[in-house]
Amino acid sequence: MHHVKLRYLSQSDLLGLGADHSNAFIEAIEEGLKLHAGGHFIQPLKPYLRWPGADHIADRIIAMPCYLGGNNPIAGIKWIGSRQHNPGRFHLPRASALIILNDAQTNYPVAIMEGSLISAMRTAAITGVATKYLARSGFSDISIIGCGPIAQMQVKTLLEQYEQINTVHLFDINKAAADNLISQFAAKYPKVGFVIHDSARSAVEQADVLVTCTVSDKPYIPFEWIKKGCFISNISIMDIERDVFLKADKVIVDDWDQSNREKKVINQLVEEGLFSREQLHAELGEIVLGQVTGRHSDDEIILLNPMGMAIDDIVCARWFYQAAESKNAGTELPLF
Repeated sequence: MHHVKLRYLSQSDLLGLGADHSNAFIEAIEEGLKLHAGGHFIQPLKPYLRWPGADHIADRIIAMPCYLGGNNPIAGIKWIGSRQHNPGRFHLPRASALIILNDAQTNYPVAIMEGSLISAMRTAAITGVATKYLARSGFSDISIIGCGPIAQMQVKTLLEQYEQINTVHLFDINKAAADNLISQFAAKYPKVGFVIHDSARSAVEQADVLVTCTVSDKPYIPFEWIKKGCFISNISIMDIERDVFLKADKVIVDDWDQSNREKKVINQLVEEGLFSREQLHAELGEIVLGQVTGRHSDDEIILLNPMGMAIDDIVCARWFYQAAESKNAGTELPLF
């Protein structure tokens, strides 16, 4: 029994294993999406834990369990909590997370790791992977709505993965957040222009690739703002108006069952009889696996609505756990 141990990985440990760059996350997410499309997973619908005093849609703790098959099967769970008031009241990031991995043969836990970095970077990797398949050829302008920590990871990933980007358009109701984002990337990417816009509309209208990174609880981006050929990665879920889902050339999700719930826009449209699984173009993994074609022409407006899957977290955590095992990184803790 004394040989049973846990490997603990702090955020610093993860950074030392390569989490300071998007490459590992892109590789892992592509693998996870292929496993999803192939049905090599078990992923219960994630419960949302809320209690009195939750004043915002982001005030909750979410449990995200998953079994991941393939060549190196593993199981795990992300336990992620957030409070909208954390930055202002406690000088803490809005969200925190832990990921636990379990051996698929014994079901014993084998690793526990800090999860907020993985959570943010795997979310950015979804955009990074999807952009390869869904953005128009030769795109050059990206627009980021909301410039907080999630946006910073999105910009980091897109700039690291796509050298053709020449302008990053930004909008945030707090201009200081946009200034802060620029300060993190301008020196490293001197050939990239960073433009702060006075309105969300102005930024959206410039986008070849549009990424929403806000905590909005109601839609505000209508179809008329979006130019032909735009790929929209609707990361924060609630920003895009209903008419975009109905007028876009293609609507794609990461997982239909996860997306059609919690009174999000797709769920509302389904309940009203305005949208259905049959109207969905594909799940993203089907496109990555080559089962369905992503973009057919440069004029298509394509909307990706990724709810976020436990698969994303567990496949990335598995990548870093395996890297830690090979390098004996982190801290070994006795279970008994």
